[in-house]
Amino acid sequence: MGPVELARLLPAPVRGPTELVIDHLQHGTFQRSMALLVTGMEVAYEHYKGSYSNPVMYTPVILSGTLAAAGLSGFFSRRLAKTFLRYTSFLTLVDGLVGFGFHIRGIARKPGGWRLPITNIVMGPPLFAPLLFGTSAYLGVIASYLQREEDHGMRSRAVEAALAPRHLRFGDGIRVGRFQKHLCVVCAIGTFAVGAESWYSHYKDNFKYRVQWSPVLLSPLMIFAALGSLRSKRMANTVLPAASAMLMLNGVVGTYYHARGIANRSGGLRKPLYNILYGPPIFAPMLMAACGLIGALAYFMRRERH
Repeated sequence: MGPVELARLLPAPVRGPTELVIDHLQHGTFQRSMALLVTGMEVAYEHYKGSYSNPVMYTPVILSGTLAAAGLSGFFSRRLAKTFLRYTSFLTLVDGLVGFGFHIRGIARKPGGWRLPITNIVMGPPLFAPLLFGTSAYLGVIASYLQREEDHGMRSRAVEAALAPRHLRFGDGIRVGRFQKHLCVVCAIGTFAVGAESWYSHYKDNFKYRVQWSPVLLSPLMIFAALGSLRSKRMANTVLPAASAMLMLNGVVGTYYHARGIANRSGGLRKPLYNILYGPPIFAPMLMAACGLIGALAYFMRRERH
């Protein structure tokens, strides 16, 4: 069942507002809302634990703050959304790829290098973390191409009509809300990275709690749903939203467990900075929720025009 049909089943008091939100999403007029989702997470204290041994470790910390400022400025200004937010987001994506290369090199430099892949991936720098850092940046790229909420209606439909006769370039489909398959690909890649990070992070803890298996087991389901939605509109309207909801719920539950783990450490909340730094990573589960959010967003989008 598509989002429009689903909205029609809701009670009358909430049906109208829900249909309006869906119409905004499906026509790409939610730039302000998307811009507020753009922020950096976790990288500062992860590199702090690495003592900033390489000056390049400062770049994601600086960019995470800059990206958050760019997202806020994009909320208030159409021009800054198309310039400051867009360029900062692309730069952050490049920085994530560079960081991925450095993390690969860091694993290779450990004793045994890639001849001991499991040991060194588990004990070395988190392999996929730089790619996950790019999640917010990717949302920033999307936001920079969207139309504003106030464009909804005649203006947004006029934009779509003007784009209809020509071959769509990158960004054109995003502007009019036709980028479902695009989001599905990004969701599958991000979920694979999050699932891998969850596996070896929880492996280091010897899967002490059974709930630690949940992100590992849910990741293949989300990848299957996202990739299957590339070919099947029916799967995009059924399996994809269900898998996305489970990932978002898992992220919330994981955040609770990580916060509880921090509170249960020696000193608990009386030593918040120390225990946040060296306890379970507080924001890591929200990366799983972010992948679920991307999948849910894909469910609401229209499919690309061929």
